[in-house]
Amino acid sequence: MSAPQLTTGAPPVAPDPVTTAPEPAIPVRSAGVAPARKAGGGPSRLRALDGLRLLAALMVAAYHFGGRNGEISQAWGGSPAHQFPTAAPLFAYGCLGVQIFFVISGFVICLSGWGRTLRAFVASRVSRLYPAYWAAILLVTAVFALPWVAYKALPPSEVLTNLTMLQQPLGVDRVLGVCWTLWAEMRFYALFALCVILPGATRGRVVLFCAGWTLAGAFAQAAHQPFLDTVLMPEYAPFFIGGVGLYLLHRYGARDPIAWAIVLVSWLIGQHYAVAGLWHAPSATAFSYRSTAGIIAVVTLGFALVAAVALGKLHWANWRWLTVAGALTYPFYLVHEHLGWVVVRALHHGLGLPSYATLLLTVALMLLLAWVLHRFVERPLTPVLKRSIDPRR
Repeated sequence: MSAPQLTTGAPPVAPDPVTTAPEPAIPVRSAGVAPARKAGGGPSRLRALDGLRLLAALMVAAYHFGGRNGEISQAWGGSPAHQFPTAAPLFAYGCLGVQIFFVISGFVICLSGWGRTLRAFVASRVSRLYPAYWAAILLVTAVFALPWVAYKALPPSEVLTNLTMLQQPLGVDRVLGVCWTLWAEMRFYALFALCVILPGATRGRVVLFCAGWTLAGAFAQAAHQPFLDTVLMPEYAPFFIGGVGLYLLHRYGARDPIAWAIVLVSWLIGQHYAVAGLWHAPSATAFSYRSTAGIIAVVTLGFALVAAVALGKLHWANWRWLTVAGALTYPFYLVHEHLGWVVVRALHHGLGLPSYATLLLTVALMLLLAWVLHRFVERPLTPVLKRSIDPRR
């Protein structure tokens, strides 16, 4: 059985962690997320943003393991609603971790791209996305090919196509169901690179980019043209744009009315698309029910938390372990769902562990695997790939 075609729920990629610097340009490091300066003049990290990234990933994991039906029901031996009768309705909101991560991505990509050349920006994105992604594709394919695993790997040709990260527009089944969000991220990077990085990032260009994309997204929605929907992503654009607006507040200060307008409009449009995509009337046959108020509350919380980081309200959350948490987010996101099915089945059926113990242990094992991928794949390969694309670094 090939990987399912998911339409909701998976926080996407972990952007480069960066450090801040004074105007006019922001030097960027290859890992971490960070502005603001220490009292002694050195750069500090936005470690709270690293923590938010992991929180979004854990929300998605809760959704995949206990907030939906599908292959995870085979792993549990029944609907997750029976395994978690109290928590499953809350886990169902975990799919909104994707929208929260898109807001974070808008913030970080604007921060990390400011002052970079197009070549440096491309090198940064490619070297950040692909090493852990390639490893996850090969690992999931190998595990699913084992004779005692109930989930079947894709044919070799489709696995090879998946290595490009372009399988979705090419109509090829996905090895990783969650990687639909990577396709959204790649389109955001392309738009940002063409409109902001290539001509050179300035406040005016970024504001124009946000306004133009917002208006173009509305036109695309009204036109009902698949090509425009693919390029402009009207249902996800408000979250990326909102994150960019929050970065403008971070860079230029909280008294910037235009930046606040970008954030407010993005929140208003974003909550509309979230409700339109996730709300349905109460139904006895549906796995879960998400109320309109609940969806709006989670979206609002995501914007508010990133705003708190942008405005310096979470500088106190400066624990070093948050840096590690941020580093694990992307590989955890890639491997947790499909390999989680295998682990849940082994722990719950094979060892007879209770549901909540199985859930916690599965998440812990996926975090451990994420650390292995980060330590032995991302750390050695990312700088090599980056230098191969941009030797001047």
